[in-house]
Amino acid sequence: MNAQNSILGLLQLGPNYGYELKKMYDQLFGREKPILPGQIYSTLSRLQRDGKVEIVPVKSTETTSSGPERVQYQITHSGSEYFQKWLAEPESVNPNLQVALYQKVVLALLSDADANSFLDKQYHYHIERMRELTNLRLTSDLATTLLIDNAIYHIEADLRWIEMTSQRISQLKEEICQSKNS
Repeated sequence: MNAQNSILGLLQLGPNYGYELKKMYDQLFGREKPILPGQIYSTLSRLQRDGKVEIVPVKSTETTSSGPERVQYQITHSGSEYFQKWLAEPESVNPNLQVALYQKVVLALLSDADANSFLDKQYHYHIERMRELTNLRLTSDLATTLLIDNAIYHIEADLRWIEMTSQRISQLKEEICQSKNS
């Protein structure tokens, strides 16, 4: 997920503080992996440098604490245009031609390790993760359910790939050995 575009989208709602943006981000997008506070502030810094956000002067009635001065950010016209353009563009499909599962299978075959054993363990790991997600889905709100559905569909695709690769492992080993000896 692109933190920059997410932060710009959250600032479309109105000016806000970095800490509040982190809380919103985590609530909406960071369910399994919350964003680090440092990432929020470094992203805001880059967005400010690029003219997409600016600091809003804080009214004197808002600065009653004795701690560090709080900084509020707002999206600029340029940032809003950039965000709207990004939002309107379809996401590219990532074919993942160099996924870790494939790399492990090839490296296992190259090192004469048991690639079928790896695929079997990975299959069972995926099944267990799918069970966990399915159980979590029973008690989740709609936003979490949609995220879980997306994860489950990806797991299902991986499971199909693992099954197909297991059926073709001998052929793959042959091709790898031929290319290694060439």
